[in-house]
Amino acid sequence: MARLRSALDRYDAIALVLLLAASALALVQGWLADHPEHDPRAPLALDQRAGWATGTKLADLRRDRVACTGFLARSGLAAEPLPPVGEGECRRADRQRLGAAGDLGVALSPAAAEGTCAVDAALAWWLRHGVQDAAREYLGSRVTGIEHLGTVNCRRIGGGDAGNWSEHARGNAIDVAGFVLADGRRVRVRDDWGGAEGKGAFLHAVRDAACRPFATVLSPDYNAAHADHLHLDQAQRTLRASVCR
Repeated sequence: MARLRSALDRYDAIALVLLLAASALALVQGWLADHPEHDPRAPLALDQRAGWATGTKLADLRRDRVACTGFLARSGLAAEPLPPVGEGECRRADRQRLGAAGDLGVALSPAAAEGTCAVDAALAWWLRHGVQDAAREYLGSRVTGIEHLGTVNCRRIGGGDAGNWSEHARGNAIDVAGFVLADGRRVRVRDDWGGAEGKGAFLHAVRDAACRPFATVLSPDYNAAHADHLHLDQAQRTLRASVCR
């Protein structure tokens, strides 16, 4: 009888543990449903806040074009695919008009820029979760335009005949030279990077904010070749590593 009672007590204890585990799991699942930014299984959308899983989700957009186009669609951002062009290292199979910025009220200049889906998606995230916040904080206005130096250039890094190919060769990068504000002011990387007032602080803030959605961010702090722009690209690296300088 004592053995039976002991066995029943063990079963009761196991049942209690299982019940508590199931309850905890239900609580976690409910919490994650209310906080998709922390759930690695929840699809990324532009209106989500940044959370524990956001970095991984953004990195996945660089690797998976279907996931990237899904992100744009869920976020209400139009994508205009373009047919593949180019050969060899300059083959651009993932090619579209960069339209996300325009959908968010920010004009690219020059207009009609082309790039990969991953660049378009990163620009959208950067604007919504970095650039506009920094503009309000440091400049008391909002950004209405981005001035860039181009996205596509079939060349190697540094422009020489040897070495690694630039991400620009595949349209997987954009060089941002400046910003236009709603009040008419302009902020230029070359002129304002070292500024002691709001413009310099703004530029450093947007550089730092770009490091989450982009794989590579190179600024004037990196070298003289980037004295007049922020180089932003979506290079694929092992372990989803990023470079931010």
